[in-house]
Amino acid sequence: MIIIDSHMHSSFSSDSQADPEEMIKQAIHKRFRYICFTDHLEYDYPGGQFHLDVDQYFKTLGRLKEKYASEIILNIGVELGLQPHLKARFEQLLSKYSFDFIIGSTHIVNRIDPYYPDFFLNRTEKDAYEEYFECVYQNVQAFSDCDVLGHLDYVVRYGPNRNRFYTYAKHKDIIDEILKYLIDHGIGLEINTSGFRYGLGHPSPHEDVLERYHELGGEIITIGSDAHSPEYFSYEFTKAQNILKSCGFSYYTYFKERRPEFVKL
Repeated sequence: MIIIDSHMHSSFSSDSQADPEEMIKQAIHKRFRYICFTDHLEYDYPGGQFHLDVDQYFKTLGRLKEKYASEIILNIGVELGLQPHLKARFEQLLSKYSFDFIIGSTHIVNRIDPYYPDFFLNRTEKDAYEEYFECVYQNVQAFSDCDVLGHLDYVVRYGPNRNRFYTYAKHKDIIDEILKYLIDHGIGLEINTSGFRYGLGHPSPHEDVLERYHELGGEIITIGSDAHSPEYFSYEFTKAQNILKSCGFSYYTYFKERRPEFVKL
């Protein structure tokens, strides 16, 4: 049984209204021993949302961490929205704050979030996905000081056909380059179960990508629900556990003070 959720959001994220204390209570109710908040910090997002009051974030979560210390281990992480020109700002941030866990995610591709249909205009879905993966690769090369790469195929959530025609094989070359770079630089990969919540029938990334990551020698893999409200906390974690086992993994990972710890599946 998986008892660690390493990707969750609260009202500190612009796209969530969840009281962080309610998220903690849900985790305790489900008998989880460890959780990590990873609220969004998205510098230079078109439109200006996804700011994070980091001082208040640490103050609030620090208080809750102490309040519930006898019931659950609460760690403080962040989900950074990667863009190649933000390296210096990230370095400044991480020199000031001691996060337990850093997720690096790609939400913006050439100033457009694939969440918006305009990203897919006037080109094939395959070409749009390819551009997204190329951008992911550029982002991790530009900034490698993250612990895991978040939801590698995020773009598929919003494609005109979503994952109806999407396969790892169609994008094998660039996805393999991403995975090899992660492994070579000690960056892990997350299995994000929100794909089930979005009706894709698969996690993010797809099982074929997870299997390939393992085949290439990847060992660091975290599990996150990407919950933005309590009801989706630890969503479909039993499926995630079975998928990881079928892909050849014996352990999953969580981070404390930026150091990976391995837990047997």
